[in-house]
Amino acid sequence: MLISIQQSFENMKETPLANAVFWAARKGNLALLQLLLNSGRVDADCKDGYGTTALMVASYSGHYESVRELIMQGADINLQRETGSTALFFASQQGHNEIVKLLFEFGASTEFRTKDGGTALSAACQHGHSKVVETLLKNGANVHDQLNDGATALFLASQEGHVTVIRQLLSSGAKVNQPREDGTAPLWMAAQMGQSEVVKVLLLRGADRDADRKDGSTALFKAELLKFSPSLGLLKNGSTALHAAVMGGDPKTVELLLKANADPALPNKNNELPEDLTKNERILRVLRLALLNAAS
Repeated sequence: MLISIQQSFENMKETPLANAVFWAARKGNLALLQLLLNSGRVDADCKDGYGTTALMVASYSGHYESVRELIMQGADINLQRETGSTALFFASQQGHNEIVKLLFEFGASTEFRTKDGGTALSAACQHGHSKVVETLLKNGANVHDQLNDGATALFLASQEGHVTVIRQLLSSGAKVNQPREDGTAPLWMAAQMGQSEVVKVLLLRGADRDADRKDGSTALFKAELLKFSPSLGLLKNGSTALHAAVMGGDPKTVELLLKANADPALPNKNNELPEDLTKNERILRVLRLALLNAAS
């Protein structure tokens, strides 16, 4: 959102006084802000071409006293920008917990969404602001809200590796296996991103290690999951973790699976062995060696 906020300043077509209000809000210049607002010649809710208000700018920038002054001067807390963002969204995104609390004191709502379905909670979770997450949950933020693609706050926190936030969300009733629309669950994404601690927490909280995406791939071929004793046989998608690893083209993961006793002679539902699915010479050597060792 930083670029978008900066674009707001670069493309302002407001009056000079309105531009000065935005500048004061951005810099936290309380004296100038009060002078301008008290002049009666500029509205506290003046907007730029993107629908950005001075309250949004001050909230984003973390200037508590400026936020308070704008509220006292009648600024509408729940106005939405062109993108759907509110002052609460920006304060949450940037981790300004005291401003988040102040906005709630004066009636901020957690219900507003951005055009992609984002909420103040999803923004705070994505950026790992655990104190803000706590404040939002206490003030009615819905832990089950999803972006337009189906991603939950838990999914976003798992993707970014924010373990404390993940624990907060799970304790508040977040569904550990809730996938995006493409079938990607938080565990799959955490494994994909190499978030070992997140993988551990999610599995301990009941994440389905065999859950597959709509494309049939599972998190099992990720090395991060091997220490948690995943199923190495046929999965419900008719394939195995070893088949998936071979198709993924990562020799290291193939070797790790074989060391974990994955069976290179086990065919998938199409009667294909893992070695039938690759032309990678290094992977083929590893698989054939494993087959020879198994036969001897």
